[in-house]
Amino acid sequence: MIAPARTIGAAIGLAALGACVTANAGDNPLPSALEAGWEGKPVCELLHRSDTHRVLECSFAPGVGHERHFHPAHFGYALSGGTMKLTDANGDRIARIATGSSYSSDGVAWHQVVNVGDTTVTYLIVEEL
Repeated sequence: MIAPARTIGAAIGLAALGACVTANAGDNPLPSALEAGWEGKPVCELLHRSDTHRVLECSFAPGVGHERHFHPAHFGYALSGGTMKLTDANGDRIARIATGSSYSSDGVAWHQVVNVGDTTVTYLIVEEL
């Protein structure tokens, strides 16, 4: 289903979440990845913002997830990999994400994730604004 990636543009877990569906804040009532959290606590930190993009670091300890949210077009890089359960309109799936893998997406209308592995998973996400 998802192959480990070594180069930019290669698919990893989150790329399988309806990457062809474009989403943006103007037409989506859900929180973005930055605003969404898990059990009332944030999971993403804003590292940088410009007029054209923002950079997020999102970290998921074992058992921690990310409530339902959307993403505009973005690029993601796995700072540390692991095993995530992904849920979207297509159902549930398990993704094994390799450290150092990357992906790009035209946007995700909605998804939610939870770390079902035993290692912390951390992504660097660059979103278009």
